[in-house]
Amino acid sequence: MEMGSTYHQMNYHLVFSNKSRIRIIGAEWKEQHHAYLGGTVRGLDGIAKAVGGVSEHVHILVSLTPSHRVADFMRELKKATSVWASGFDRRFSWQEGYSVFAVGMDATDKVREYIEQQESHHHVMTYIEELQRLFKENKIQYDPKYL
Repeated sequence: MEMGSTYHQMNYHLVFSNKSRIRIIGAEWKEQHHAYLGGTVRGLDGIAKAVGGVSEHVHILVSLTPSHRVADFMRELKKATSVWASGFDRRFSWQEGYSVFAVGMDATDKVREYIEQQESHHHVMTYIEELQRLFKENKIQYDPKYL
């Protein structure tokens, strides 16, 4: 199989919450939910390098190809996983927006570890505080009313 002449390494840290940020992702189905997110990423021709989160939001470290458009990828990911999760709780749906951060190769291990530590991390920081910190670290301007 010929490899071709296009080479890439495009990693993204995706962060998004369920609508209204209610603590709806139950402990009894959270692991299945994360596995389903990873499987959906694969179905969309991406590679899920890490999936984690808590009861109201998720983090995914994903590798995409140059042909992916992040907005299209996110729409399809959220659509498929929302339908699946509503089987556990019919109130489930994702928020409209999301946060996406480019991740260089030198930072992938750090981001993977960060995602894997979400449970302990959120004992000391709320989702909003986490987003504000990520925005500050990545020099992203934002309007607090959309948090």
